[in-house]
Amino acid sequence: MAALFRIWMFKVLFFGLIDPSQASLRPRVSFPQGSSERLLSIYSSSNVKNTTTLLLSTDADTLFVGAQDALLSLDVSQPDSITLKDELEWKASRGNLLTCKMASKKDCGNFISILQFFNSTHLYACGTNAYGPQGIIIPASSLNASRDTKNAKNCCPYSSTQRNTAIIVDEELYTATKVGFFGNKKVISRCHSRATRNNLELENVPKLLQDPVFISSTHVASEGKILLFFTETGDLTGDYLVNSFIVSRVAQVCTDDNGGSLTLQKRWTSFAKAQLVCQQGEDLQFNKLEDIVKLSPPDNESSDSTLFYGVFTSQWSVSSGQSAVCAFSLAEIKAAFSGDYKTFDLEGNHWSRQPNADKKLGKCGLFNDTDRVLNIVKKSFLTEKAVRPVENKLLLSSTKERYSRIAVQRTQAANGQSYTILYLLTESGFLHKVVLLAKGSHIIEEIPIFKQSQTVKNILLSKSKALLRVSSECLCPTAQIIQTVQNVC
Repeated sequence: MAALFRIWMFKVLFFGLIDPSQASLRPRVSFPQGSSERLLSIYSSSNVKNTTTLLLSTDADTLFVGAQDALLSLDVSQPDSITLKDELEWKASRGNLLTCKMASKKDCGNFISILQFFNSTHLYACGTNAYGPQGIIIPASSLNASRDTKNAKNCCPYSSTQRNTAIIVDEELYTATKVGFFGNKKVISRCHSRATRNNLELENVPKLLQDPVFISSTHVASEGKILLFFTETGDLTGDYLVNSFIVSRVAQVCTDDNGGSLTLQKRWTSFAKAQLVCQQGEDLQFNKLEDIVKLSPPDNESSDSTLFYGVFTSQWSVSSGQSAVCAFSLAEIKAAFSGDYKTFDLEGNHWSRQPNADKKLGKCGLFNDTDRVLNIVKKSFLTEKAVRPVENKLLLSSTKERYSRIAVQRTQAANGQSYTILYLLTESGFLHKVVLLAKGSHIIEEIPIFKQSQTVKNILLSKSKALLRVSSECLCPTAQIIQTVQNVC
């Protein structure tokens, strides 16, 4: 089941501030399920299920939806209706289906796991194709027009249960996922590269990726980099191995990378990763990143002021009901990647410091450098410095709600002042609308989304039309897309 929520921009007086260090945040307004103030319009189809991949057109009038065995385009230009514009049936190949079922896999359909704009006129979609991934490029204006088929076996997930992230820059696909029939190969790759460039993958070296779960990725044009966010098992201090400890990461690759000429041939020479810490005080309570989004700065500010808002939870059962939100600046991420690094010593089974005296580590353009430098790059990919939150504090924390997804926007209040608004989805099926204030964070509204608990897969915000859309995984036989027009607060 998928739900879409239309939220109008609002001007509001804020009051009742709550310190983020308090045990819980109480919503100022909470609406019951089916409230007349939150009327729903529903699009449903008995032929479509698992609508878990969303993509919005640049004019925000068309919503493209990736589903199981199908790709939809929906007209969402009107506030009180959702209508089907076009539908492409895209089933798994017969041979792959047979092999998949013989292996007793449970998700033997074609689940669309990646949906991106390939260019201004065409879409790129990648489906699991019953554990034999396949990509297609099709016109956005007509889903059933001619298609260009792409081999995607090292680019896209094999299983619908594997979380992945992907982004297309200049018609090249950057993706992070697990591939292979058993999902045992971890890849951060560039696929479908232009004729003069190499497709790239990671070098297979110890500690590069450790059971990663890929969360999100974004293009930072000012740096010529793709930033990737994920979690993995790691170590707490960098000196003592704790295999069960989950570490949140931000990693980088450069878009100009083409692999080395001898060392790191067709491999990333620009990959580096840093720890992402959502912490206030000494206790590392919130170590597991769930979702993260980028908020670009106002036009008159430097790109270094770009902020990333992340939702974190705890891996420990004693804190299983807790979650927090932290913000990280691009400036701090850049500082981590330009600083010193660590090298893992296999014989001693520990990390040692790798000074970055010439400041080459973490820079773009290293694929043209010497084999001596690339051999250091190959072994030194973990930064010494962790990325800590803005002002070294949590924006909010909750002992009662476990947040799973986040969206963010900047809006102007009646007094002319700019405020940041967070939209947080809870695992219990509520949407929390949160305003960030100088004295703390405050939940100004709570809205029930699902009547029954759902696994949320995607949240998508249209800032131009103030539409918030949520998609979820559902076992129900009929897929539903729901939107609600909210009154001005």
